Amino acid sequence: MEEQILNPEGNLFAYTSVEMVVNILVAIGLGFVISTLYRQTHRGLSYSQSFTLTILYVTVIVAVVMMVIGGSLARAFALVGALSIIRFRTVIKDTKDTAYVFLALAVGMAAGTSNYFLAVISTFMIAALAVIVHKYNYGVLYKSEFVLRFLYTADGDRASYLEPLDALAREHHLLHIEPTGDPGLIRLTLDVTLAEDVVPESLVGALRDVEGVSELVLIASKTDVDY
Repeated sequence: MEEQILNPEGNLFAYTSVEMVVNILVAIGLGFVISTLYRQTHRGLSYSQSFTLTILYVTVIVAVVMMVIGGSLARAFALVGALSIIRFRTVIKDTKDTAYVFLALAVGMAAGTSNYFLAVISTFMIAALAVIVHKYNYGVLYKSEFVLRFLYTADGDRASYLEPLDALAREHHLLHIEPTGDPGLIRLTLDVTLAEDVVPESLVGALRDVEGVSELVLIASKTDVDY
């Protein structure tokens, strides 16, 4: 005989204790899948560990919320009012991050309402899609590995710093030219993709030897950097 759980009002919950535990475990497992997927497929300079954890927590919390609501319309409206005080105050830097929030919400709702097949199949089908577009870098004009910044003499020969870039980088694009407090210096920012088997230290060493180059900074845009 199934165990029945009573709420404080003496009414039966829509789920047994076993179903509640299973719902939460499914939400936790799929939340880890979604957050890991986000971490592995993230590109750019706006990665945040707290956002990754938020995806996991939201999946589980929504599953719990759906079980709390059950089939009660009154509880649904009560929870909407209670949760309306929660607001996102952090600006999402990447619009793709929003998709992961919606995915976590959808999977949490599915797990919380015992729609396990829908929760699992939607997670893995969307995960497969995300891996495919990540692998082929769909929608990008060119691939980026590093952001290169350095000071250069304003009257210097441009070819002097382009020579090591042409030799060691598969692609490089000028992103930004910024004047400095010294009229004799300008700050250059480039997007760089290294050639095969070329390590970042080789590029840094080659540019350091170029006359007129100073304050060289190479930022790995593939790694987790939170500005």
